[in-house]
Amino acid sequence: MQTNDIGVFQRIPDSDIDRFIEEDVPYGDLTTHLLGVGMKEARMAFSTREETTLCCTEEAGRVAEKLGASVTRLMRTGTLVPAGTTFLEAQGTAEALHAAWKISLNLLEYSSGVASRTARIVRAARDANPAVTVATTRKSFPGTKKIVIKAIRAGGALPHRLGLSETVLVFKQHTVFMGGLDEFLKGIHGLRGRAPETKIIVEAETAREALQIARAGADVVQVDKLDPGQLMKLVREIRSANPAVKISAAGGINEDNAAQYAAAGADIIVLSSVYFGKPADIGVQILPV
Repeated sequence: MQTNDIGVFQRIPDSDIDRFIEEDVPYGDLTTHLLGVGMKEARMAFSTREETTLCCTEEAGRVAEKLGASVTRLMRTGTLVPAGTTFLEAQGTAEALHAAWKISLNLLEYSSGVASRTARIVRAARDANPAVTVATTRKSFPGTKKIVIKAIRAGGALPHRLGLSETVLVFKQHTVFMGGLDEFLKGIHGLRGRAPETKIIVEAETAREALQIARAGADVVQVDKLDPGQLMKLVREIRSANPAVKISAAGGINEDNAAQYAAAGADIIVLSSVYFGKPADIGVQILPV
């Protein structure tokens, strides 16, 4: 068992936890009420059915606490655990635990699925190229950003862009308003002067454009949808043209090919694939005390 120690993981706000509860239990639990078991003392345990990089254990515990239960065991976000590990336990009334059950389970399975896929990709990429950075895109499902950013960090990746407000990433969809890539690159030094603390990233759609962008002095050349063999050749050419520029590879990178893209020499591999896939397989027991 190990923990991905990359600092303090962000805390999902109480307002979000309250919203999750409100969505699922707006007027109490009708089933436990009608069965007359709501006030019986019980315990709830979450355990893994497969190797898992845990995520949102803290939030799952806070759901239980907000509903009146007490957390008695909790392993932190970022911990890699084998199958069969009990990582979160809570005690309270059956009413409280049944209300917390699926909200907590959904949080854990979704976020830990993203974290586990991310961790596997990061391990594979760094085995091929220890210096590579794995970054994830803005293509998460709307409304899930806080959870998925926590999850990809738990897996050892970084966000490529948290949003439009803090990064400069220039696409063809921008340069088409400026007379094309050639005209934009003529003014790249002026752009840097207007945002001196911000890296300028420019996406290339072809190898020729990538070399042109590197020679013009961008901080990062983002190369889209080249296969690993083409990328390896291009990386050598870019390094020769501008040794200082960083090279980012994006487009179609996933668990099956991330190591190949890392081995091709990219400084950064950018992907969305970690957001989409099966949830982590987590079991739950609720038993009377």
